[in-house]
Amino acid sequence: MDIVVGGGKYGLEAVEYLMKHQRDFVVVDVDEDCMVQQKYGFGVIDAGIKPAKGRLFVRGGIGEVLKLVEELKPEYVFPTAPIHIAAALLTEKYGFEPWNEGVDCILPGLPAKIVVSVTRGSIIVSYNRDGDCLPKCRAPDVCPVTGAKKPAPMYELLRFAAPDGFIIQSHYLEPGLGALKGEDVLNLLIWASERQEAVVGTACRCHGVVTALKR
Repeated sequence: MDIVVGGGKYGLEAVEYLMKHQRDFVVVDVDEDCMVQQKYGFGVIDAGIKPAKGRLFVRGGIGEVLKLVEELKPEYVFPTAPIHIAAALLTEKYGFEPWNEGVDCILPGLPAKIVVSVTRGSIIVSYNRDGDCLPKCRAPDVCPVTGAKKPAPMYELLRFAAPDGFIIQSHYLEPGLGALKGEDVLNLLIWASERQEAVVGTACRCHGVVTALKR
């Protein structure tokens, strides 16, 4: 089963993609009256129950997401909630905290023109820093909004800036929709298990976030 983290506007887009492709999934949101549930009213289960198939809903936050990731070993995780899912999972599982000084080692490797913000151990980056992206964008090599040619996919740029970090690529499934491979998320949990400091990032071709953490 796939996991959709967040039942809002973008979670709804992920759900409708999965339904179109006849895939089983579970949606996780803190609000049982979220947009997904308002429209579809999927059956509600507890995160401690391991579903075999279906289209289901779990009321909860990152703790429930962690349980489901480890139990279901999903093919895809759709990070549609407004948090850095990868960093939140490490914080939940291992007790990491934001490491503000760690950001100082990452910033020199990033062009200033792609940095959107720096806060609480995290850097948000985008090739379209100051504009609104086109709906259903296919993320071509030349940004259709700025007209600028991208020197590399954003996930590769983050890997250059944070060579000792763990950068997860968000894979495009259709224009405007991407997801993390569940295998990559599980490997992140293993990679961080004995580390005292960890730099983790998530990025597609155009946008990304990288977070520095420490125990």
